[in-house]
Amino acid sequence: MRPLTDEESRMVFEKMYKFVGKSIKTIVDDPANPHLLRVHRQKVYYIREEICKRAGNVARDHLVALGTNIGKFTHAGKFRLTIGALDLLAKYAKNKVWVKPTSEMSYMYGNNVLKSGLGRITEATPAYTGVVIYTMADVPIGFGVTARSTQECRKLEPSAVVAFNQADVGLYLRSEDT
Repeated sequence: MRPLTDEESRMVFEKMYKFVGKSIKTIVDDPANPHLLRVHRQKVYYIREEICKRAGNVARDHLVALGTNIGKFTHAGKFRLTIGALDLLAKYAKNKVWVKPTSEMSYMYGNNVLKSGLGRITEATPAYTGVVIYTMADVPIGFGVTARSTQECRKLEPSAVVAFNQADVGLYLRSEDT
């Protein structure tokens, strides 16, 4: 388990900034509850500082995971957020999309959010920005990127894509077989 390099930190924070905006400072620099970002086997973990100090006594070979897995670095060197980051993103999200109950299962099977399944969307959400997807009961079920702005969504036909699916809670079930 090692700290992120400057380049890795830049990639992680750029990706998270798309979803949380300026709230990114409070994610790591919260004085009441300090957290750290660490890399272990190409996966990025969000760990409480006191737990990270105690984990220093465990050999790297024996350490499986520690904290919350929020993403991973691909073989090409790019950073991808995983579904483990959902709770963190939902807590600080600046743009949100709510889906209708009839479209929840479709979204959790890995499909995009269509206009017909759109319940609400945050005002003034630009196109191609990160959003957290919620049920109408305010339960976060995934995150993705908007395909259209809020104003464009009002004029779309029902079969048009509103938000692209990047990760959803159904991913756990779909990846369980592999």
